[in-house]
Amino acid sequence: MEICQNCQHEINLNYCPNCGQKKYKRIDATYLKDEIQYTLLHTNKGFFYTLKKIISKPGQTTKEYLDGNRVNHYKPLLLVFVLTGISTFISYKVLNMGDVMTSFFEEAYKEAGNQTFSQNYTAFLYNYTTLIIMSFLPFFALSSYLAFKKQGHNYFEHVIINSFFYVLYTIAIIFIISPILYFIKDPQTYLLISFGATILGYPLIIWFYKGLYPQLSIGQLLGKTTLMAIYAIIIYLAVSIFSGIVVTIFKVILN
Repeated sequence: MEICQNCQHEINLNYCPNCGQKKYKRIDATYLKDEIQYTLLHTNKGFFYTLKKIISKPGQTTKEYLDGNRVNHYKPLLLVFVLTGISTFISYKVLNMGDVMTSFFEEAYKEAGNQTFSQNYTAFLYNYTTLIIMSFLPFFALSSYLAFKKQGHNYFEHVIINSFFYVLYTIAIIFIISPILYFIKDPQTYLLISFGATILGYPLIIWFYKGLYPQLSIGQLLGKTTLMAIYAIIIYLAVSIFSGIVVTIFKVILN
């Protein structure tokens, strides 16, 4: 019998029953080999396993995760980071979205004499896409929490719910919309299809929530998702107005 070096609890098996630390093993070449192998295989398995489950049964997968079946899954917030990075890379390096947006906004702001806006705007989106997406999640979570409050999940669980849905939506964009955009050369058509892809989210969100809440009818889901969209707009406007007031106050103070 050994003593855990972390919490001093007795260890009978390979892991401490109190804190979960592995049984002591001296660090050598075999140790590093095992750690690297476990990290790579476990990460890849969790990543592709979760993607496979989300693609086939997104709502049910989310429900299982919330109910405690998590050991084989990739962390949903980390998955958001990874897929946002992949999506951003495809958009700007493969589909040349930066050039398309620059061309569009240069034309739009030519008469206003503000052609640098396009470069600044494009650079901002490219550099801060992940941060922007992550900043939206709490507000989307609040809107879905308010709309589906009677279903019993708390606000923080709705952060995870929205993370899973974002992953589903991003996968759809990568595999359905991106191939179409690859062959579009006209900036206006490109952006029209790109922004219009949000329409794709509505049937996806019905499918998603039907799996998460199978007890709800399609009619109920249509009502609640519409209510969720209304809440999201109200929250967005409230945050925008509040942010504008704060920025104005700071400008007045600084001047």
